[in-house]
Amino acid sequence: MKQMTKKRCEWVPEDDLLYRDYHDNEWGRPVHDDQQLFEMLILEGAQAGLSWITILRRRENYREAFDQFDPIIISNYDEDDIQSLKNNEGIIRNERKIRSVVANAKAFLKIKEEFGSFDTYIWSFVGGKPIINHWKSSGEVPAQTERSQAMSKDLKKRGFNFVGPTICYAYMQATGMVNDHTEECYLSVK
Repeated sequence: MKQMTKKRCEWVPEDDLLYRDYHDNEWGRPVHDDQQLFEMLILEGAQAGLSWITILRRRENYREAFDQFDPIIISNYDEDDIQSLKNNEGIIRNERKIRSVVANAKAFLKIKEEFGSFDTYIWSFVGGKPIINHWKSSGEVPAQTERSQAMSKDLKKRGFNFVGPTICYAYMQATGMVNDHTEECYLSVK
């Protein structure tokens, strides 16, 4: 008897368990925990110019290198910490990206102070609830939208780096602010 496989979004390689697990258990699912929201913002920024799988495979290294994405600890990193991270082969050793994590941690903490939580702030870009799209294929999914452009503009104004509109849209997808599972996917919302 042939085993039936779940139909997933076409960008998910069936033979890559890490990618499949990410798609099945994280991508498109709403995240409201501030530290997880911070982690995903940092990882999406690290991904700029690279494939997501490159970052996904290094995710545990990032967690270890960046103190489990604790923004309070990261906001206090000094030059010795930066140099140590530049020598860490488990992460992308781009100095601009590394420095952006520290700047983003500081900006993140200011937003938490202003809004009470980063969750309240970031989810305001979608009115507090997920946008459910109904794309037939991955080719229909935009790289950015007016909402991701607005998010990018506001994040940059508040001191964030590596938060262009395309990165912001990928972030919105990753954190479930937008559900872009295509219609053929078993996780699409009918």
